[in-house]
Formats: sequence, C-alpha cells, structure tokens
Amino acid sequence: MSSKAGSTISNETCERVSTYGQPWSELLQNKGICQETLEEFSSKVLNFYDEQGRKFSWRSEISPYRVLVSEIMLQQTQTGRVEEKFVAFNGRFPGFHELAAADFSEVLRLWKGLGYNRRAKYLHDISRTVVAEFDSALPDDPEILVRFSGIGKATAASICVFAFNKPYAFVETNIRTVFIHFFFPDQLGVSDTEIFALVEKTMDRENPRRWFYALMDYGVMLKQTVGNLSRKSSTYRKQSRFEGSDRQLRGRILDLLLSRTRVDVTTAAIILEQPEDRVRALTGALHSEGLLVEDNGWFKLA
Repeated sequence: MSSKAGSTISNETCERVSTYGQPWSELLQNKGICQETLEEFSSKVLNFYDEQGRKFSWRSEISPYRVLVSEIMLQQTQTGRVEEKFVAFNGRFPGFHELAAADFSEVLRLWKGLGYNRRAKYLHDISRTVVAEFDSALPDDPEILVRFSGIGKATAASICVFAFNKPYAFVETNIRTVFIHFFFPDQLGVSDTEIFALVEKTMDRENPRRWFYALMDYGVMLKQTVGNLSRKSSTYRKQSRFEGSDRQLRGRILDLLLSRTRVDVTTAAIILEQPEDRVRALTGALHSEGLLVEDNGWFKLA
C-alpha cells in the first residue's frame, strides 16, 4: 500500500458492513469497521515505518530503565533535544541503583536544558521507589506504574508497550494525529475517547512495540507534511508563551541553586531581578513539589 501523506482511508471500503455515508463515529460505536479497512490502514503505517522509521538510542537498546527514562524525558519535549540528554544521562546513571543513589542536584545538572524540571524529580523518586520496594525491577503493570510520581495512564501504558512489548492502548500527540488524519479528516472536536477505541481495535497484539513505534513515526511525518492535525482534537490547547512565564522563572531559580548551596527569597529576587512576592510564591511551589527544601528561610535543592 502507498504511504502517501495525503491519503486517508475511504469509507467506501466499509460500505459492505455499514449504511452508505454512515459517519465514522457511528461505525466506531457499532464496531462496524471492516477488516479490509484495518488491513489498509495497518499496511500504510507499517510500510512507512519499515522504510523510514526513526532511529533512537532508547529504541536500539531496550531495557525497562532506558524506556522509563526516555518516556519521562519525552513528555512535552522534542526527540532531538532528548536524544543528546538521554545518552549523557544514561552514561552517568546507567540503571536504577545509580540514579537512586545520586543527589538530586546532580540529576538536575544533567537534566538542565530539557525543561519541565519537575520531571527530573519524578524520575529520581521513581528510581528510589523501584529500588526500595520492587527489588530494582520496574513493574510491568500499568495499574502499578500509574501510582508513581509523574506517570499518568498514557505514560504507564506506553512504558509497558515499549519496555515489555505488552499490548496496552494509549493516545499521545503523534498517535492522535494519525487517527484524526485517517478516520476523522472532516471532523472537529475529535475526542480521545473516540480515538482510543480505534487504537484498541487496530492494535497489533503480537508486537505492539513495533506498531506503536510505527504510529508515532507516521504521526511525525504527517505533522511535517500536512500540518498540526491535533487542532481538530477536543484536547488541543495552544501552548502558553515561555518567555517571562512562571515556568521560565522556576527554571532560573533552580539554576541559581545549582551554583549556590542555598539562597533566601530576598537575595534570589535581587539576583533574578524579579519581584520578591513572585519569587516567594514560586519557591514555595517548588518546595511543595519536593524540588527544594527550606530551613529557617533558606532554600536549597532537595
């Protein structure tokens, strides 16, 4: 089958099992998607992957630890930025024991540049939990993984897929793009509930790892060729501006504490040239999230 980006699955292939012109949402509800359509869809995606699949360090050498690190890093961060950091991070912390034993300040230094620094803390905490409570073996059950800090349902499922090759459906931005392109080309406000049902129906249960790698790579290709189809999703939200944001200032506060043992709010506000009330609020939030510890008005990294 052709893997041409602009090609979508035609309803005509399903007319044998449904009323002519019946919307995909109804086909989904009635489980009326025919085998021919599923095979055409799978063929397009897998053929593209076999010819143009992306190569990454976390794919070439797979282990539960490496998958966990990559999945946490890839949350809200592009693969190009993650690739370089992933190699350096695993060089210093090759497994759960090494990461769990490290000081958070060292973890944060290697994380610097990826943004969303809370994820570094999550990963550090997860490693300590895995070592202390699971004999250093990452659980292969999403119901257990979702209890860990920073792991939601989609990430828990993706870890089980990529680390253990277990068939659990999940939806993320690239997968969402693929299913909107093929099955909802003329619909706005597509819900993840609709997409998830199709993900489950089309999933390769014998080799889900390969299938989800293929879906994600096809989604990247679509974004480059037909644009951001996620705008058609009911979950779409325009990303807020980074410059001058609280997220940027949070990162600057943590950077400051990488160069100083400790700092008080007044001094931090002067150095960062920010209102003291704003710095106080953000240091308080970082403290509540476990990234900072406070002692008599002085803050330092956890």
